[in-house]
Amino acid sequence: MDQIEAATLFKTRVVVARHGEMDRAKWWNTNKALSSTGTMVFKRGFPRTHSFAQARAVFAVAKHRCDEHFNPPKSATLWRLPQDVEERLEAAREGWLDDASSWSEFFDAVAAPQERDLASLMQRLGLADAGDVAAAKDLRRSIEGRSIPLPGTFASTRRDLALLALGFDKGGDGLVVPYARLADL
Repeated sequence: MDQIEAATLFKTRVVVARHGEMDRAKWWNTNKALSSTGTMVFKRGFPRTHSFAQARAVFAVAKHRCDEHFNPPKSATLWRLPQDVEERLEAAREGWLDDASSWSEFFDAVAAPQERDLASLMQRLGLADAGDVAAAKDLRRSIEGRSIPLPGTFASTRRDLALLALGFDKGGDGLVVPYARLADL
């Protein structure tokens, strides 16, 4: 099975976080925090790791906004994954901070993307493939219109992650929260 890699999870969150800002999809109340404007602000306090600080700030806002909007029990969202996945991400992040400059090309690509849609940006950055995009087209809003349920249960695969991210674009002009049920333990 194609398990979620920590770097892929982090990059996917950064791309969705940037896409959801007020100057793009308007899903959460951050404005250009992951753009060059945000870099100018964050670089003052975090000269070496500003990109990671920017990302962490927008992640917190996005998670809070999504939890307010739709917070299903016993489910995974892009911002709230199973504990083992989150722990792998946190462990990897510590190492990335030691070599933050190696991430600059990625953060620069996300800061001012030419693509207006999330799927094209994720494909260009290697975070989604044509199969993921095709599967996302089959996702539908729930009856109440606030969420996008993924089929089946969350298996911590790269495809699950891609669909949790791509599902955000199904909201049109508003926020919808893609989620997948967790298997009973």
